[in-house]
Amino acid sequence: MASSSTQILLPGQPLPSSLTAPPVPQLGSGVYEYGGKILASVIGIPKREGAIVSVIGREESGNTPDVGSVVTRLSPLQAHVTLTTSNNRPLPESSEEFVGVIRIGDVRLTERDKVKMGECFRLGDLVKANVLSLGDARSYYLSTAANELGVVYATSESGNPLVPVSYQEMEDEQTGKRERRKVAKPEGI
Repeated sequence: MASSSTQILLPGQPLPSSLTAPPVPQLGSGVYEYGGKILASVIGIPKREGAIVSVIGREESGNTPDVGSVVTRLSPLQAHVTLTTSNNRPLPESSEEFVGVIRIGDVRLTERDKVKMGECFRLGDLVKANVLSLGDARSYYLSTAANELGVVYATSESGNPLVPVSYQEMEDEQTGKRERRKVAKPEGI
């Protein structure tokens, strides 16, 4: 039986008493004992599996928030996007938008020196990206540098929906014309 808390702990904070209640737990990863208390050693979510308590940090969980975003502005060095979803849930509507930036070095894992933003994204593209960091006061830094990240929906210059045909191209099914994009992993490839 595994139990966990949705509370996020900072290093040095004690684990909730519900996870450290008798029988006395054994220490797992991400925790240490000090002064008779079990404390978090990493930022993460506390959990107990059987007799072992631990704190699962971002590195162990292997997950950073996935966001859905719409490209609103392009420059040669970055794409500005409006965030619309996080982990497949719509972001709350508020008076200010959630804004992200995909920098040229965060578009792909390989051949970063050959990236041309205009060949990776276009205005109005729907993009799946990971949050790298908070960035500055105005935006989040995002990355599409993984096969499953990139453009998930786009329209052609003719206004027709595009379908992915490779990691770097999408096709207008009505006209047959192909356009370059940094495509999220297409089905069947």
